Order: sequence, then C-alpha cells, then structure tokens
Amino acid sequence: MTATGSDEYSQVLAERIEEFILDADRNAGRSQQKAIGPSEVGEPCERQLSYKMLDWPETNENRDPIAAIIGTGFHMWMAEKFEARQSVMADGTSRYRIEERVTVRDSPLEAARLTGSSDLYDRLAQLNYDWKLVGKSSHDKYRRQGPGEKYRVQAHLYGLGQENAGHPPARVAVVFVGRHHELMVHVWSEPYDRTVAEQALARLDRIRARVMELDPEANPEQWSAIPTPEKPNCRFCPWLKPGSTDLSQGCPGAVTANAGASLQALIA
Repeated sequence: MTATGSDEYSQVLAERIEEFILDADRNAGRSQQKAIGPSEVGEPCERQLSYKMLDWPETNENRDPIAAIIGTGFHMWMAEKFEARQSVMADGTSRYRIEERVTVRDSPLEAARLTGSSDLYDRLAQLNYDWKLVGKSSHDKYRRQGPGEKYRVQAHLYGLGQENAGHPPARVAVVFVGRHHELMVHVWSEPYDRTVAEQALARLDRIRARVMELDPEANPEQWSAIPTPEKPNCRFCPWLKPGSTDLSQGCPGAVTANAGASLQALIA
C-alpha cells in the first residue's frame, strides 16, 4: 500500500485518502464479523480457523483491502442489475433470491450456528450462484484447476442454506469474473450435494473440539499442535506474522504440527 502525489500537497491528500480507505475497511461490517461464515468453513488451514474461533487478535498489518473493496462493489452492482431484471414466476413468487440471508445450520449454541448472505438463487433454474471477482492469474488458475476445496465447500454450504429455506438447488455454481481490462468469465458448477456441506461442517466441529481440548489460550505452547496445510495460502491470513517464534503472537507461515520449535517464515 503506497500513497503518492505529484507534489507535497498532493502527497498529503493521497495519504489522507489512503488512511480513509483503510479505516473505513477496518470498520466495515465484513471486517467486524467475528463468527465463522460459509466462505471460511472450507479454509484448509486449521490454525487459521482456530485463531478465528478464539477471536484472536489479528497480526497481519500488510493486508491490502482494495481487492475486497472492489469485490464488494461488484456484488452490489450485480445485485442491483438482477433486481432490475426481476420477474414473477407462474406461482407468483419472484424468480431471483438476491443477497438473501440463509441459515446453513441452526443451533442453540451460537458457535455452531452458521448463516450467510447468498449472492443469487435462481428459482427457475434451481441454481445457486456465488460471484468471485479475481485477478487475471487467479482467473487462469481457477479455469485450469477448478475452484479449489474452499470455494467448492462454500458453494455447497450456500446450497444447503437454500435447501433449509425451502429452495433446494439442483446445481451450485461459482462464477469467476476477471478483474482485468477486458471481460473474462469462467463458471464452475456441479450438482448440489448436501453431503459436501455436511462433511465440511463435521470437519469444522472436529477442529473446534480440538481447540477446546488443547486450550491454547491457557496453554500457548499448544498452538504448535494445530497444523497448517502442506501448501497454505498465507499471504492474506489475518494472523500472519513473518518470523514469529511465538504462535500466540502470530503465525510465521507454513508450519506442520511436528515442526515444534523449528519455525520457518514462509509467505505462500
């Protein structure tokens, strides 16, 4: 993140605008969200999920919010345009459910309850969409390799949320739109399978039970027993702290459960 200006006055203005953007992002609804949402359940890094579950203080001071801000704007634009093209079906219901809150799993225990906002559900096609605005290299990766487990899980979790709302989807889709100077759209979709969502929720419960068992709040040394994946994506993790040797103060990057004290700084 760098603010630049053509002269001293312009430089000051640039710095003020940059700080305004950063401050507004820090206080935005999504930034303030403490509960795990559908977009995070499929995160392959158990340590990142564990930090989130315990509402651990974030340590990554180098996360650039502009991509997420642009993505939020794109979601708002898509919602507005689909609302403008809303139609009524033969049964009198609206065709599109746009940015509707859905309950993926209800529970008297707040930690176990999972809700989220589904981007778009098409009642006529019985299809749930999730929009992803991505850079060109990421767009190419998803086109070649598929959506990855995290986005796939998210798609089926929202499918389960729609099913719980009385709108079981036939398919789920993740739409990757390239954040580039020309329009590039890639769609991944597959038949909805609630088993994918249920297995992801069961994994999340196992991770939560493990965290409660280890109790790293009272036993900071137990953070090293919570594993990271072999190939993590650490760059945008809120708890990344390169060079950290104290996991209670932040994670240095890719560390296996057996690494013990020999922590290596790695930004994936």
